[in-house]
Amino acid sequence: MLMNMKDLLKVAQKNHFAVPAFNIGSDQLLKVVMKKVKELKSPVILEMSPDEFNFVGNAQIQAMIYEAAQTDVPVCIHLDHGDSYETAVRAIRAGMTSVMIDASKLPYEENVAITKKVVETAHIVNVSVESELGTIGTTGNSIEGGTEGVIYTVPEEAKQFIEDTGIDTFAVAIGTAHGIYPKDMKPELRIDILKDITNQVDVPLVLHGGSSNKDEEIAAAVANGICKINISSDIKVAFYTQCRKTLAENPGYREPLEIYPDAMEACGKVVEEKIRLFNSNDKVKCYYE
Repeated sequence: MLMNMKDLLKVAQKNHFAVPAFNIGSDQLLKVVMKKVKELKSPVILEMSPDEFNFVGNAQIQAMIYEAAQTDVPVCIHLDHGDSYETAVRAIRAGMTSVMIDASKLPYEENVAITKKVVETAHIVNVSVESELGTIGTTGNSIEGGTEGVIYTVPEEAKQFIEDTGIDTFAVAIGTAHGIYPKDMKPELRIDILKDITNQVDVPLVLHGGSSNKDEEIAAAVANGICKINISSDIKVAFYTQCRKTLAENPGYREPLEIYPDAMEACGKVVEEKIRLFNSNDKVKCYYE
């Protein structure tokens, strides 16, 4: 069942769970994620960054739409960190049901202007829009970028930004970073800031950079208003670590059907762990009540 993110996350917000948003950069990852959400009865967001979108093309979006049509699991197809109005429009035309416009590095007035323009266009065709204030950090090993240091979201500014732009979901900057954290880099989420934002705004809140954070911090974020958590690096590391192992043990392998099954199984274990951590398992029923 295909949905936009506004409608998908309203249910999560009401029932106090977070919907997992997995970055899908290949057909194998799509199949793993859909298999697990069906088994665990979890809603899901299938997303990709602009670089991933450029790599897989519109055909991958059509594969996602097909998967959504074959199940009663609620599915949203989302553009992650859209880098321009033009990219957002391209994603909408390709069939995505939600887009993010990330102009968080621009001055406030410019951020509002481009975000509002995307909102006005997207809402015409019932596509929801996500945006953010503050910046997500970077570990230096992710194509999704980020900044050297996290600029935390100011709760009062968040409230004004949502009012000024009309966005449907809001990404908070509370201490996460894109990528896998090096051993000398320890994330610490500012749950106090999250609580303040939750008390001041009504739209569902999103957490980016959800890979490699402590489980207890992620659980606390869900308990305090986070309705969507982005996961990219964790599932890809599991998948390609096993791919490397399989190829090292079987240097003669060349067929995808030989190389990928063990990698898909390893990835699926991480997908299941995240679904259970976010408390989204067995929540499909909430969409039919």
